[in-house]
Amino acid sequence: MKTKLIAVCLCLISTVAFARGGGLGGGHSSYHSSSSGEHYVSGYTRSNGTYVAEHQQTNPNGTKYDNWSSKGNVNPYTGKEGTVDPSK
Repeated sequence: MKTKLIAVCLCLISTVAFARGGGLGGGHSSYHSSSSGEHYVSGYTRSNGTYVAEHQQTNPNGTKYDNWSSKGNVNPYTGKEGTVDPSK
């Protein structure tokens, strides 16, 4: 019984590591959409070697006015106010 519990724990740990970008590929992000208008993006490494940490994003919808980085909006996860002019 104890061996099965350890095996299940190890399986869960490896599944979480894979879901966070630690698995195959590692060079692209994972997109997990939700009905709340936002989604989770796994951490990934850009082609220039820069690492982008895991984060939440608003879902794509063709407008820049409701992005958390746009002026007049606040990122609910970081509390940062938007600084990007959405009209440009």
